[in-house]
Amino acid sequence: MSDYILEMRNISKSFAGVQALKDVTIRCKPGQVYGLVGENGAGKSTLMKILAGAYKADAGEIIYKGEQREGATAGEVIDSGISIIYQELALVSQMSVAENIFLGREPRYALGVLNLRELHSRSAALLTRLGIRLDTRLPVSELTVAQRQLVEIAKALSQNADLIVMDEPSAILAGSELDQLFSIIESLVEQGVTIIYISHRLDEVFRIADEVTVLKDGELVETRPIDQLDRPTLVELMVGRPLDEIFPQTDHEQGELVMVAEHISSDTILEDASLELYAGEILGIAGMVGSGRTELARALFGADPLTSGEVRLVTNKGASWSNPAKAIESGLALVPEDRKSHGLFTSLSARINVTLPILSRITRMGVLQSQAEDEIVEAAKERLSIVMASADQEAQYLSGGNQQKLVLAKWLETNPTVVILDEPTRGVDVGAKFEIYKLMRQLNDRGIAIVMISSELPEVIGMSDRILVMNAGRIVGEFAHGEASEAGIIELATMADSGANHS
Repeated sequence: MSDYILEMRNISKSFAGVQALKDVTIRCKPGQVYGLVGENGAGKSTLMKILAGAYKADAGEIIYKGEQREGATAGEVIDSGISIIYQELALVSQMSVAENIFLGREPRYALGVLNLRELHSRSAALLTRLGIRLDTRLPVSELTVAQRQLVEIAKALSQNADLIVMDEPSAILAGSELDQLFSIIESLVEQGVTIIYISHRLDEVFRIADEVTVLKDGELVETRPIDQLDRPTLVELMVGRPLDEIFPQTDHEQGELVMVAEHISSDTILEDASLELYAGEILGIAGMVGSGRTELARALFGADPLTSGEVRLVTNKGASWSNPAKAIESGLALVPEDRKSHGLFTSLSARINVTLPILSRITRMGVLQSQAEDEIVEAAKERLSIVMASADQEAQYLSGGNQQKLVLAKWLETNPTVVILDEPTRGVDVGAKFEIYKLMRQLNDRGIAIVMISSELPEVIGMSDRILVMNAGRIVGEFAHGEASEAGIIELATMADSGANHS
């Protein structure tokens, strides 16, 4: 009998002649956590989709629980004890927690009538097993994003999963929510469940993984026990070169006051927030999921109307605005948290996405000047190192990092004074992260002020010149560069009395 619960041997897969995976082998023992890392396009998702039965490998074999498996459907994969929790959560928001956990497998009486008592009893038992306190009758629409993630894990357990793949499970979590996720993973491992953990957050991989497998350009680079790796080595294995400085710094002095927000509130959670922003600085905004960070960004940009207070640009004759169009005209740009839904038209070309905000600049009497458009797109491609087959490639087919660069390119064409970045590196691999960090510092050197919202505390601390902490819709503290620590930020972000203040 094999020591491994799963072996994927010599897996290869190509799409339209493009090699996505080449001769990749991974092996997993029961009751361990395996980190699967690599840059966007490395082949991680393709490999897991082959495991899930969504794709069929061109070559290689899968051995699960000692048996060779070939041509298994997605349903057969689930029935065999493999569950995959994708980054985009697959829950029905109108249904209850219990209904989602057992969707399609609801306990029923002999005549097919739904057994509600059994449904909720079994759901509650699963949540208790995970140490989760949650009303099984609540609609999923009323849950926080973190709670929805936990429901997905309970759903996986309800399928009697022995092996759970978690694809970027922490991308939407921070602080105590992360701690709860890791506690659940540790509990599952103690129960003999195997976890394959896909993440761009390397600190988490070092925290929970027993072994790490690195993929690059569809090929296996190396698999090592975690205690034989350090962060610089792992980064070099992923990107093929050393990254000497993860968070680039600049030596410029703080510039003039650019923007002021005074006691702003909106119909959302945001309440009585005030801030100042200076030319050439990065102002970091930290806080838990649901603390009001995105609501602050939307209010600053005019996307959420203010119920009180004012936002104005000091450097533009005191310009103020009440909607995004006026904000853009005044010199603001917003790179939103959800780039696919709110930052790009993914079914349109890279060319159209880059030039949409400046069409009036490149049209004459209603006719698009194609040469001017080509020059703008080519310059953006070179400046931001955007990797794409051509300017006519649809945005949906670019990697996460290149999609994010496309959103940045679009807004930089408007020549902004202030750029608001909401989760600028979410779902972006370590190499692309470093390029985005360098670009942010280049913008600073040009005098552009940046407001950066991030759930990654090392990123907030490493990149910010100042940090504001939010809790329950309020700004509850400020740290100068060099004064902030993860513990200090989390303490403010989670304290019960959000009216307290630190400076």
